[in-house]
Amino acid sequence: MADTDTAPATQIFHDSDHDRAGRVKWVAGRTAIYGILVFWTIVCLFPIYWTFTTSFKMAPDVMQGNLIPFVDFQPKWKGFESIGLSPRLLGQESTVRDEFLKRFMNSAIVALSASALAVLLGSMSAYGLSRFRYRFGFMRNPDISFFFLSQLILPPVVLALPFLVLYKQLDLLDTRIGLILLYTLTVLPIVIWIMRDQFQSIPVELEEAALVDGLSIWGAFVTIVLPIALPGMVAAFILSLVLTWNEYFFASLLTSTDAKTLPVMVASQTGSQGINWWAMAALSTAAILPLVIIGIFLERFIIKGMAAGAVK
Repeated sequence: MADTDTAPATQIFHDSDHDRAGRVKWVAGRTAIYGILVFWTIVCLFPIYWTFTTSFKMAPDVMQGNLIPFVDFQPKWKGFESIGLSPRLLGQESTVRDEFLKRFMNSAIVALSASALAVLLGSMSAYGLSRFRYRFGFMRNPDISFFFLSQLILPPVVLALPFLVLYKQLDLLDTRIGLILLYTLTVLPIVIWIMRDQFQSIPVELEEAALVDGLSIWGAFVTIVLPIALPGMVAAFILSLVLTWNEYFFASLLTSTDAKTLPVMVASQTGSQGINWWAMAALSTAAILPLVIIGIFLERFIIKGMAAGAVK
């Protein structure tokens, strides 16, 4: 009788130990995962933090590697004064600020126009590759798609001389339209691949139903497919915007005065006296800020696009 009474108690004890061990294992796993995520977040955000704080440092603070404001160093408006954006200089005339605003507008116009044009052309190309069958010699749809992607393998320096000669003949050197066309060409393969996956995830039956109701192929594309594919288009647009906004090689090669962009201006903060770290950091902060704001406002579209298979 005693053995019978103690058996349930022993079973309950073992079950309790098993549940406790399971909870400990679950907590340890979650702690490890979040620890890795926090560590990687710090690694990714540290360059932005370093750039932002450097714009408020004096020369000795930069050289000594001081990192924590109000602890290691006293913040000053040194970097933003060098580009005419400090509170003290905002109400005054500043040729440096005018130059910065001109380069900022060049970057904004070129990046936004090239990204929008790439998404427009890339979406139509991707829709054709996902819905129709093409044959170009021995190439079929998968070969054509891979051909677009293979253009990213080509080093930009290989294209330097051909584009330099071509743009000189077409009188496109140092022009915004020249950069817009070139940037559209460089990001178009990425947009095509992103949007092709997005369109392939949309059921064809939706378009067939629209065609039965009397819509044309273009009508079904505009009224049915595009609204569903909007998150993927926004994700492709943001990716294109980041790539074109930060592009330096062709901007430095094909521009000199009128169409020079922010990355070229940032890189020009070097001279015989060395690198003007605070001015470079202030310019970099001003260049990063618009992308951060756009990413915050369009975050829900990016998440939807990734969840729908737009970014793999």
